[in-house]
Amino acid sequence: MQQTFTLRKFTPKDLERVMYINRVCLPENYGDYFFLDLHNRFPETFIVAEENGEIVGYVMCRIEVGLSNFGFSGFIKKGHVVSIAVMPEHRRKGIGKALVTRAMEGMRLYNAKQCFLEVRLTNTPAISLYEKLGFKVTKTIHGYYSDGEDAYVMSREL
Repeated sequence: MQQTFTLRKFTPKDLERVMYINRVCLPENYGDYFFLDLHNRFPETFIVAEENGEIVGYVMCRIEVGLSNFGFSGFIKKGHVVSIAVMPEHRRKGIGKALVTRAMEGMRLYNAKQCFLEVRLTNTPAISLYEKLGFKVTKTIHGYYSDGEDAYVMSREL
């Protein structure tokens, strides 16, 4: 299948559209300062997907220091996929996979050794995508989401 989208780094002029996609696609919404803070601190991991000149998806991440999700001892740098969304009419085109893959490349530039994310237990399409990208469920967090739904923490080595 022909790829019809392109990826590039987020810029502040993309903020309004990215916030719109976040509101349309996800119940977890953030203030503009949150998006801009992640962009300022970790620009290599804030990526947008464009199709015909319009942003149709994004991924934003941060780099954290914490204990390994795989039982290694000690603290390591980890990439955290904070939010990813693709407009419903643009799904199943490989955009989500491309966004996560590019974000993980960015995480490596910050010397992250692992990548992790949270996903709703009911979000089967996303879980399937992350599994294809090599993520494994490493933990369940009960009541993680504001509506009380549990989350899987899915992790992988970089």
